[in-house]
Amino acid sequence: MVPDPTATAARLRRPSWKDPRLLLGVLLVLVSVAGVVFLVNSADRTTEVYAARDAIAVGEALTPENVVRAKVRLGETEQHYIPVAAGLPEGVVAVQRIGKDQLVPRASLGEVDELDRKPVALAIDQALPSQAVEGARVDVWVAQPDAKNGFSEPKLLLPGAEIAEVAEGSTALGSTKTTILMVLVEDDRMPALLGAQANDAKISVVWNPGGGTR
Repeated sequence: MVPDPTATAARLRRPSWKDPRLLLGVLLVLVSVAGVVFLVNSADRTTEVYAARDAIAVGEALTPENVVRAKVRLGETEQHYIPVAAGLPEGVVAVQRIGKDQLVPRASLGEVDELDRKPVALAIDQALPSQAVEGARVDVWVAQPDAKNGFSEPKLLLPGAEIAEVAEGSTALGSTKTTILMVLVEDDRMPALLGAQANDAKISVVWNPGGGTR
């Protein structure tokens, strides 16, 4: 049987732009290219957020002096940080310590009324463990003075207290060196600590590697 040349020509005819199969193929290519461009642009997009110039202590407000701008790729975590475009938030303070060069997370800020820990200075005259640095946790022990011109058995007063600051100090006459620890104290434990200080109790700290209360 001799092939029909007309049918063969119809099969070999170039597709028309009105052919729906051709239009669908072009559409799929365009969608694929647009998706690749979007992914590349998303990966390269940086956001300018705030970071701590130096360590920001609990209770400290964010100011132009204690923050810097940082351009970073945050992706899906962008909403957890403070964008520079929104400006510094007003009426809030750090409710947890923010380390030097650390991005400022929204979760670390809160209203002053929400802060149930306040910094209290402890004068420590004995050597501190090397781990007693800002942000570390220590147990604060107190030995009350007794009638025998000595001290009673120490008792744990503040388990897992966070150190806000460490500084050098001295006695009133400047003859004895001490270390000043700023520890964060909850309101319900404040009277006992202040009473111990007023009673000239002996205060000692022990590093608490667990970082929590007992």
